[in-house]
Amino acid sequence: MKTLKKYSSSMIMFAIFETIAVTLWLSLDNIFYLFNFSYIGIFLALGLFLFTRKYKHARLVVQLGVGMYMLVYLGIICQENMQIEGFWYYLFLGVFEAATIHYVVAKIFGPLVFGRGWCGFACWTAMILDLLPFKQPEHDQATGDARRKRYGWIRYVVFSVALLFVGALFVFQVPDKEHIMFVSFLVGNVIYYAVGITLAFVFHDNRAFCKYICPITIFLKLTSRFAWMRVRVNQDQCVSCGKCKKICPMEVDVQDPSRKRHNATECILCMKCIDACPKGALKL
Repeated sequence: MKTLKKYSSSMIMFAIFETIAVTLWLSLDNIFYLFNFSYIGIFLALGLFLFTRKYKHARLVVQLGVGMYMLVYLGIICQENMQIEGFWYYLFLGVFEAATIHYVVAKIFGPLVFGRGWCGFACWTAMILDLLPFKQPEHDQATGDARRKRYGWIRYVVFSVALLFVGALFVFQVPDKEHIMFVSFLVGNVIYYAVGITLAFVFHDNRAFCKYICPITIFLKLTSRFAWMRVRVNQDQCVSCGKCKKICPMEVDVQDPSRKRHNATECILCMKCIDACPKGALKL
């Protein structure tokens, strides 16, 4: 029983994605969805399993496994735009497939279960950014707080531009929209990587792109506050050393157990705080 409880998060994650896989396969009569979500579920479950086993690179294994699959296989080989433009495109077409399903599962309703786990384990942009040297944001020496900039409004601009871009294709009845979507996926990723890497070096923060530019966070913030899977603190064990807060790449106040804690919807479940806690007061 102890072993089952120890690996319960891994088993639950696999069960959730396998249920999604089978449901979509049978309801849409397309076996691709069985393969797609089973593959993602296996990697996510593997990552949680490896983390429980205290494997140092557990999250990187999942980031590369899922991120490269989404970027190379679905995006480049299958020519599916899995960025936000692809979501708007299929939404305007009125079909429930590809990017629409991806967003519903990973970024709209999925966060009710795993919060912003997508950002920590599967995002192909963050997959590269997390390899850069600035693993944790700079902190003010006087207050000890992270120096977050007031640029979060930019994400809303990017969100709106993507919506207007795709909307214009339909309003003006631009031909060959599928090809345009594929090109925009390639160009968009180049821009995302260039901007993300530049910001990381300018702000000394690998996750600066996620905090200020990424439009996907607008969806994620809505439901991730109510996530079932979240880092919890046992206040009886916590000695308020602040190590968890200092190491958090998203500047979440992990010591606060409430869902209203500072940057509560920013947690990407990287679990660095759990590793850093000297008293084992933090658990998933």
